[in-house]
Amino acid sequence: MHKAKKKFGQNFLVDEQVVTDIVNAIRPEPTDNMVEIGPGLGALTRPLLKRLNHLHVVEIDRDIIARLQNDYPQDNQKSKLIIHAGDALEFNLATLPAPLRIVGNLPYNISSPLLFHFAAYAEYIKDMHFMLQNEVVERMVAEPSTPEYGRLSVMLQYRFYMEKLLDVPPESFRPAPKVDSAIVRMIPLPASEIIVRNEKLFAAVVRTAFGQRRKTLRNTLRGYLNEADFEKLGIDAQLRAENLGMEEFAKVANYLDERAE
Repeated sequence: MHKAKKKFGQNFLVDEQVVTDIVNAIRPEPTDNMVEIGPGLGALTRPLLKRLNHLHVVEIDRDIIARLQNDYPQDNQKSKLIIHAGDALEFNLATLPAPLRIVGNLPYNISSPLLFHFAAYAEYIKDMHFMLQNEVVERMVAEPSTPEYGRLSVMLQYRFYMEKLLDVPPESFRPAPKVDSAIVRMIPLPASEIIVRNEKLFAAVVRTAFGQRRKTLRNTLRGYLNEADFEKLGIDAQLRAENLGMEEFAKVANYLDERAE
């Protein structure tokens, strides 16, 4: 029996009903180009393989890789499972056939870096379904002026349509985590709906604004905007970052980008 490793943030899904609910939410089609991040002991892998012609998996744990290679030999062209050994944070998704459908029970200790990594490949992606800590999912889908709303909310909402699908209790895993979990669906917005002109500038503005979230925008964005700029933008400088919607952050970044031309 494989022992979960803390350094990889491993909590293995064991609840068959939850697995069924996840697969039903994903609705895999035989010809889908699907990638599973961290297949672990195969709770999702096995039912996905029943519906798919091929499944790519990205796994960092050598013991699990050896187990997968034993179950699905890689030395022939007939293997339905294609194993990519390595760190998902460094994996180049552009090397796989698009459009990609990505699924996975993400390690909670690196979930935000992974989400930003995958977001960089949005143009190659059809959709993503992830198991995450419920607190993270709540932040992803949060509305402005709520405690959960923050940098993660803005940076993902400008690029993805997101929906919380399922709550998953700790007892659905072995070992049981100390937090509740949830399934989220992420669908990249079409290029025509992306309203940010300069992504790096947008990211910098959002990061700066939320860097000291209890301070007003007049203080946090003083390196970018003066009183006249706030007036032109129609934004109250007395507000805090958490009060601005994604569209308003985009408005600020686009204004700065145009001014720099």
